[in-house]
Amino acid sequence: MKAKGRHITLDYSGFKGDGDWVLNVLQSAVAKSNAREVHAHVSQFDGSLSPVGFAAVVLIDESHVSAHCYADEGILAVDCFTCGHVNPAEIADEIHTQLLEQIPTLHLVQRTELDRFVMEE
Repeated sequence: MKAKGRHITLDYSGFKGDGDWVLNVLQSAVAKSNAREVHAHVSQFDGSLSPVGFAAVVLIDESHVSAHCYADEGILAVDCFTCGHVNPAEIADEIHTQLLEQIPTLHLVQRTELDRFVMEE
C-alpha cells in the first residue's frame, strides 16, 4: 500500500483560549512549514445554536489545518492533513509548541497519525 497523504490529530484538555488566537497559531505553524495557505477563517460559537467555543480552519494547497473547541469543557481538537511533500508532523509539532508556551497546563490527551489517500501499488 502507498499513501499520498498523512493526517495527524491532537486532542487536548484544559484548554482556555480564544478562537482568533488559535487561528493565528495555526497560520503561524503553516507559515513556518512549506505548505501554502489559501484561506483562513474562524467562527465563534456563543452557545445559542452550538455549544460555546469555535471552529478555525486554514485551508492549504495541500489540504487543511483546523481546530475545534468546546470552551465549557476545556477541550480542543486540532487536525493537520496534508498531501504530497508537506509533512503534517512539522505543523502539528509547531502548533503543540505554541499552545504549550501560552497554556503550560494544557494536557495532550491523544495524538493520532493516519495515512490518507491510500492506494494499492
